[in-house]
Amino acid sequence: MIFSKNRIVFRGFFILLLVSSLLTASAQSRRTRQTREEYIERYKHIAIDHMERYGIPASITMAQGILESDCGNSALSRSSNNHFGIKCKRNWTGARAYHDDDAKGECFRAYSSVEDSYLDHAEFLDQQPRYDSLFAYSATDYRSWARGLKAAGYATAPDYAERLVRIIEESKLYLLDRPNGDRLYAKRDEQSDEWFTAESSVSTVVTESGIDPDNYRVTINAHEGYNIYVTNGVHYILAKENDTFENIGSKFRISARNLRKFNDLKEPAAQPMTGEVVYIARKKSRWEGVAPEARCQEGDTAYAIGQRYAIRTRSIEKLNRLNKGGALTAGNPIRLQ
Repeated sequence: MIFSKNRIVFRGFFILLLVSSLLTASAQSRRTRQTREEYIERYKHIAIDHMERYGIPASITMAQGILESDCGNSALSRSSNNHFGIKCKRNWTGARAYHDDDAKGECFRAYSSVEDSYLDHAEFLDQQPRYDSLFAYSATDYRSWARGLKAAGYATAPDYAERLVRIIEESKLYLLDRPNGDRLYAKRDEQSDEWFTAESSVSTVVTESGIDPDNYRVTINAHEGYNIYVTNGVHYILAKENDTFENIGSKFRISARNLRKFNDLKEPAAQPMTGEVVYIARKKSRWEGVAPEARCQEGDTAYAIGQRYAIRTRSIEKLNRLNKGGALTAGNPIRLQ
């Protein structure tokens, strides 16, 4: 009888110890779970740096990191530092992790640090041709970036764009996209919603589908002392004396690197000349007006024609089967479509 009582006491003590351990583990799990605010504070400086370097909105980078990694709490992010859900793909030669996603045991990229994951995310968007169209959007146009990511196939979730926008607006991450974004975000509770919506930006693209290619300059707006023109549905300005891509970019909130990319300039030190056309959005792959071709002028190159009609240089070369840098003859027709 005494033995039976001792056994009951021991069993009760064991159950109490087990419950206590489970409660302690649960409390520790809650304490170690990173909140959204902690996640943003930890990584926002990387997102801002990548916005300045690559032209990807900091708000988009942060929202994707939050969504894809569950604020750094997901099993994949903990095991492999993969915060953006990027899968291996055929060209990946780095470390790998296997995780159930759309299918069982899918291959995901693994990184030695979270910082490496952020860097690979920026380079992944910058180097994949299917994301090229995103860089036509301003770094402050997070809604278009969110829709563009979904349209380009970044994720399979049908409401992926809506989720990103919700995260950005709930946490006021759009403040990170502004000049001095870190400081603005720190004072986010002092900013009213009216402040954000009142901020100036380039107006929505106007499509001039019936425009005459020999009379292409259409003024649609003014911003920071520049007239804004549109041709082929693409915004541009005319460079002023002593302009640089850096100072133009600061006024239009576009990185100098992206301005050079929009204008088909490979040289990182290239600067615009006075009166030169400077596109502030990505040029098109073909002419969207009614005229299928134009006539070459004396001294024309594929680059010059591309700048005249807001068509990418490589597209002009492909449309006309030209070798890269090939010479053009004055008076000859050049295909625009």
